[in-house]
This record gives sequence, structure tokens and C-alpha cells, in this order.
Amino acid sequence: MAVITDPKKIDSVLKKNVEAIYPNFELLKKKMMSGKKLRLYCGFDPSSSSLHLGNLAVLTKLSEFQDLGHEVIMLIGDFTGMIGDPTGKKAARKKMSRKEVIKNAGSYKNIAAKIINFQGLNPAKVLYNSKWLDKISFTNLIELASNFTVQQMIIRDMFQERIKQKKPIYLHEFFYPLAQAYDSIAMDVDLEIGGNDQIFNMLCGRDLMKALKKKEKFVLAIKLLTDLSGKKMGKTEGNAISITAKPAELRRKIMIMDDSLIIPVFNACTDVLGQEAKSLNPVSAKEKLADIIIAKLYGKQEAEKTKKEFNRVFIEKKLPSKILTIKIEEKSLNILDLLVKIKLTPSKSEAKRLVLQRGIKINGERHEDWKKDVEIKKGMIIQLGKEKFVKVI
Repeated sequence: MAVITDPKKIDSVLKKNVEAIYPNFELLKKKMMSGKKLRLYCGFDPSSSSLHLGNLAVLTKLSEFQDLGHEVIMLIGDFTGMIGDPTGKKAARKKMSRKEVIKNAGSYKNIAAKIINFQGLNPAKVLYNSKWLDKISFTNLIELASNFTVQQMIIRDMFQERIKQKKPIYLHEFFYPLAQAYDSIAMDVDLEIGGNDQIFNMLCGRDLMKALKKKEKFVLAIKLLTDLSGKKMGKTEGNAISITAKPAELRRKIMIMDDSLIIPVFNACTDVLGQEAKSLNPVSAKEKLADIIIAKLYGKQEAEKTKKEFNRVFIEKKLPSKILTIKIEEKSLNILDLLVKIKLTPSKSEAKRLVLQRGIKINGERHEDWKKDVEIKKGMIIQLGKEKFVKVI
């Protein structure tokens, strides 16, 4: 596949949802205008089995480069995942086993295949960094480490914060950016893509490439999706919108996300510019956003199906078309025992909290007395919040 050098298309790829380019925009554009096929990659941290909208943003950017004819590598950090990226962490991350990280990464390619192509004239590749990092000897490690200083590592915000709080900084945490830097050497890449929280790690790779190969490595940092508090929407913070969730849950999460995220998510995860969404009211914009993302990941039929079901339950206030049914032998139960029995809550204390917060309805009527017994009737509907329903048989 020939490399596309259309300046307008290159400008779009280098500007849309991009936070920064190193060494600069002009040099990278010039390189792409030359017609040279770039080898580029993004690393995926297998600290969880799920991927989220932030990962979708990176995959979308990779697909844009692939569409221009460049060589794309999806790198699974099965070695670095065992160390744990210290970026932004107030405490050392729990180390993971090789078995855990491999299991977590098991579905990554299948999900990525919906966004980037692993077949055809210009197929993307999946690589695992244990292939080369497992082979690093202690001698190699010392040689690589000699290209960096303690001052470079210790000056990072999260380490300074831990020093102030007298929390430990483990030596292996300094090795994470070094290991990530060596990925660039091993794959001999021209460009690395990642979220703007990865700039330090990506620039370490740029420095190492200059030192060992006398080669320019470009770095492109995309804008992070953040919540209202400014925290990155990701697995660690627990505020991620999972793209590996069931389509109905993905639509619900998109529909209830804060309005301030509409334009950033359009820009990061779709081919539609956020400006086009400005003409829509927030509900319509989110609906369109959910349609695009679900169709991309699960197909148009699934997107339409989830839209109808969402409108049925949340807009028309009707019961879901499918409700979990549970058989109960007792003729009556205390409300707390009932909620635990039908597995709407994990414990009686949690059940009590939900009843007191007016989160439980029985046959459409709110139940507010946690001491009260409930008469069990065939066909009764027990509802938790707006989305969880159980039918008694």
C-alpha cells in the first residue's frame, strides 16, 4: 500500500485530538510528506481485562495513520505490565504475574481488530515486549541505565509527592520508563503514540533512540479524556467507560456521562468532529455518539437495538423487554433478605442503605421501610435504581 501524502489529510491526523508532538509538528509533517512509510506503535498496559474509551481514542489515532499507509504496531506490555507504570500513582502499584497480564490481554486484539486492520495490504501487528525484555541481562540493564540519571526519574510529580508524604519509592519503579524506552529500540520505530500522561515515558524512548541508534524518534501525545475533577478516565481511577462492556451498558454509560465530555469524546473516538455535535442538544449528541461507537464495535444492528431498549426503559419508563426471573419458595420475606436472595445486593447492610436511599421499588412503588416484610407474589417486579430489574416466579 502506497503512503498517502495529501497535506490536508496529514494535517487532520496530526491535529485532531493531539496534545503535543515532539520534537515538533513541522518536522513530523515534513517526514510524512516525504512519502516514507513510518513504523509506529502504542503500548497497551494489561493491568485489566477491559479496554475503555481512552484506549479507543488511541486505537482511533492508530487507524488514522494506518489509513495513510503507515505500519502500525499494537504492543502488549506483558513484561512492563508486571512492573506497573508508576505514572501518576501515589503509591507503588501491585506487581502482577506473567499469567495475570497474559490473561488480561487475551481479548485485546479482537477488540482492536474492530478499529485497526490486521489483514489486507497494510496489516497491523501485535507484539509482546517480553520477547526482548526477557532477554535483557544485568550487564545490558546497567548499560541501558547509564543513559539516564536519578534526577531525571526522581523529579517526577508522583515521586516528589511520595517523598513529601514519606511513602516509599521502589527501585524497580525507575525501571519502568527504561523498559518502555527499550521497546522503541527493539522495534526500531519512527513514532510512538500515547496519552499525554505518557509523555515522560515516551520521551525516554526518544532519548534512548538518539543515544543508541542516532535516530530521530517522534512522539505524538493525544489528549486525555478526563472527568469533571480533572482525573484521567481510566482503569486505575475507576471512572472509565468500558468498551468491552455489553453494548447496552456502554450506551447507558455514554448517555449519563457529563455533557462536558461530548465534544472531547467525539474528537477522540470517532471520525465526526466535535464541532458538528455543537448543533445538537446534549441528549441528541450523546445518542449519536453512542450510535457511532456501538456500531463501530458491535455493528449497526446492535446499536439500533440498544437505542430502542434504552428509550423504552429510560425515556418511556417501561419495563425492559427482558427481565431476569428468580423462583422464590417463601410466602414472605423481610425486604433486606429478599434483596440479598435475588442477588440485587451482596449484603443486608448494602440492602438497608439502598432502601433508606429510596433506591428500591416493588411493582413500581418505592419501598422505604427496611424492617418491613414483603408478601411474595407471582410476577412481582423488584427494581433497583433505573436499570436493574428482577421478576419473581
